[in-house]
Amino acid sequence: MTTTLVRGLGPVAATAIVVGNVIGTGVFLKSRVMTCNVGTPGRVIAVWVVAGLLSLAGALTYAELAAVWPRAGGEYVFIREGYNSALAFLFGWMRFFVAGAGALAALAAGLAIFLNVLFRGTLNTIYFTFELPGLPVPFGELQVVALVAIAFVTLINCASISVGGRFATALTALKVGSIIALGLGALIFASGNWINFLETGANGSCEGVAAAARGGVAGFVAAMLGALWAYNGWNEMTFVSGEVKNPTRNIPIALVTGMLICSGLYVFVNSTYFYVLTPAEIATVPATSSVAAVVVEKFLGPLAISLIAAAMLTSTLGALHISTMANSRIPYALAKDDLFPKSLTKVSERTHIPVRALLAQAVWASVLTLSGSYDTLTDYVIFANWIFFGLVIASVFMIRKRKPVAEVTYRAWGYPTVPILFLCTTACLLVVTLVTAPVRSLIGLALVALGLPVYYYRSRGN
Repeated sequence: MTTTLVRGLGPVAATAIVVGNVIGTGVFLKSRVMTCNVGTPGRVIAVWVVAGLLSLAGALTYAELAAVWPRAGGEYVFIREGYNSALAFLFGWMRFFVAGAGALAALAAGLAIFLNVLFRGTLNTIYFTFELPGLPVPFGELQVVALVAIAFVTLINCASISVGGRFATALTALKVGSIIALGLGALIFASGNWINFLETGANGSCEGVAAAARGGVAGFVAAMLGALWAYNGWNEMTFVSGEVKNPTRNIPIALVTGMLICSGLYVFVNSTYFYVLTPAEIATVPATSSVAAVVVEKFLGPLAISLIAAAMLTSTLGALHISTMANSRIPYALAKDDLFPKSLTKVSERTHIPVRALLAQAVWASVLTLSGSYDTLTDYVIFANWIFFGLVIASVFMIRKRKPVAEVTYRAWGYPTVPILFLCTTACLLVVTLVTAPVRSLIGLALVALGLPVYYYRSRGN
């Protein structure tokens, strides 16, 4: 008898996966740049609201697709069923080798940096340096911490899905609690003034923000990109669709509730930032610091740096754990279709977890962590990733035509306006990315296209 995945994630754990994966460091870092982009607090809050609504539009559409195909792999399954297996393989190839593993490497490296801040720079020791052609790669205590973090969350995820879900719920509760505590602390203990909302950040120094991205349409688009980056990650919840209890009910609940929670937290805490600091003060925060740290320092003094580092550490650990859980289902789904090595379909008889897929992912993410190339790789595939986003959303129109109403157990609210709105946003982002970074975008497409020979080789005998 073949051991398979089990549905062990309830609505609370599924919602925690959405919230925990979305909320990373953006809520602590993005306000400064966004204030420089659009100038006034009201516009910054408006951008957070619009970006939240756009992300919710995508989540609503994904909820319908996940209710039709509640299987491991999420987007991979949607693209395969909506289009063809070749396109789905390219998505899976990109997620496993670049986007997914690269994100894990970046999160692990970020976790090591925040831990170093918390320990006041005691992890700066470098043991030796690899001399690659034109690229010195250091190996020291920060790299050791990053590798240990990847190994730790992989080990946790090798336990049953219910254990992974409980761990995700606990970390998400800590993350949400720290953000609420930050906002309430600012309102109660810091001396602030709501009149700050009537001022502008035009006179701020805006370190590292290009003049072309300050004000006007370009500034709004830049701020929107920053906000959408902070909302990124909700789609990964669909990767574990095959392990959610009563998926046709709980997946839509998790996606919609999770996005509403994230949007509410972002608007709340950013409003408290502007209550404590003027827009000009926020725009003048150094690029090496964060608005959250400056705000907390107003009522807790020097302890603020350690507390914000601890909050970022917890937030990053939660995102790393959830991303490890979700992204490992992509190679598992590919292997089920004989497009990746069949051994990756092996599910533990005791925990019902695809352990080999998890280990393969951990090894590759560790390689990227040591190479230091993860940021470059993930930047390259942003353009391709948004293309796949658009393809998934567009597939809902085809599914509505193919599937009888009786077979669609959940229908996205606002159809066809909601998916069209998301597709228009996707098209705008693709155009902006192609115009502003044409070489990077084309390199990203080339990296994805490298999977075609592999696909035709693997599918030849299928």
